[in-house]
Amino acid sequence: MKVLVTGAAGFIGYHVAERLLARGDEVVGLDNLNDYYDVTLKQARLARLEGAEGFRFVRLDVADRDGMAAVFREGFDRVVHLAAQAGVRHSLEDPHAYVDSNVVGFMNILEGCRYNDVGHLVYASTSSVYGSHTSMPFSEHDPADHPLAIYAATKKANELMAHSYSHLFGLPTTGLRFFTVYGPWGRPDMALFKFTRAILAGEPIDVFNHGHHQRDFTFVDDIAEGVVRACDHVAAANPDWDSDRPDPASSAAPYRVYNIGNNQPVELMRYIEVLESCLGRSAEKRMLPMQPGDVPDTYADSSLLDQAVGYRPSTSVEEGVARFVDWYRDYYRV
Repeated sequence: MKVLVTGAAGFIGYHVAERLLARGDEVVGLDNLNDYYDVTLKQARLARLEGAEGFRFVRLDVADRDGMAAVFREGFDRVVHLAAQAGVRHSLEDPHAYVDSNVVGFMNILEGCRYNDVGHLVYASTSSVYGSHTSMPFSEHDPADHPLAIYAATKKANELMAHSYSHLFGLPTTGLRFFTVYGPWGRPDMALFKFTRAILAGEPIDVFNHGHHQRDFTFVDDIAEGVVRACDHVAAANPDWDSDRPDPASSAAPYRVYNIGNNQPVELMRYIEVLESCLGRSAEKRMLPMQPGDVPDTYADSSLLDQAVGYRPSTSVEEGVARFVDWYRDYYRV
C-alpha cells in the first residue's frame, strides 16, 4: 500500500514508518521538524528512514491548508496521522500551538481524506481524554467528557471531528488512545528520557505526586505493531449500535476508538527503581506534588483492540527500560 505517515520524524511516527517499510509498503513521511524538542534527534530518526527503499520525506506543517491539499492529491491507500503538538504540561503555557496543530491540522487531514478517497484514516488520540474519570481500567465504552488539560481536549475534539466525517462522508476512521509510550528514540520531554539524562549527569530528578502515579507504560514496539494492525483493519459500522444507548467506542458510521496500552499499570517509583537498576546508579529524588493537568493513574483495557486485530503487548517494563538505556548509551555515547 501507499501510506501517508504524518509526524514521521517523531517518536511513534518513526517506529510506525519503519515497520511499514519493512513489510514493503510505500511510505510518504511528513513532518515540520519543529523545535519543541531537540531537532537533531528528529533528524537522526529521519536519516534512518531515508535510507530505506520506498520512503520519501515531505517537510510540511499539517496546519498548512494549501500544502496539505497538494500532498493529498498524490493519492494514498491509508493515512496514519501521528503529527501533533504533544505534552500535557506545555499545553498550559502555549495552548494556541495545540489548537493550530491538533485541531486545524486534523481538519486538513480529514479534508484530504474526504476529497482523495483515502481507504482508512488511523489517528492518534490519548489516554488523557479520560481526564477526571477514575473507574479502572479505562474502557472505551465509558464516556470521556472531562479532560483536564487543553492537550487532552484537542484530542477529544479529534475523535468528535472524525466521527462527523465518518457519518457524513463514509470515511473509515480509527482513533487510538495511546497510554504512556516509551522506548528507544523516545521524546526528551518524557519521564524516562529526563530521568536517564539527570541520573547519568548526577543531577536530581523531579518525582511528581511523590511517586504515587501509576502509568500503563507501553513499549514503543508493541505500540507500532498495534498501529499497523489497526491500519490494516478498516473501521466498519457497528451493526448493533443503539442510538438510545450510544456506545462511545463505535457508531452506525465506520468509526472506531480503541485503547492501546500495556494492560499492566506500574507505579512511578517502581519505574524509577527499574531504571536505577539498568543504569547501576541511584537517583537523587525531589518529591513534588501533582502537576496541573496531570491524572493520577492510567490503566488501559485494550481488549477491544485485541478482539479486533489481535493486539497483545508482550514487553515488560524491565525489558523495555533496559532496551531504552542501551539505546541511550549508544546514541549519546555515555
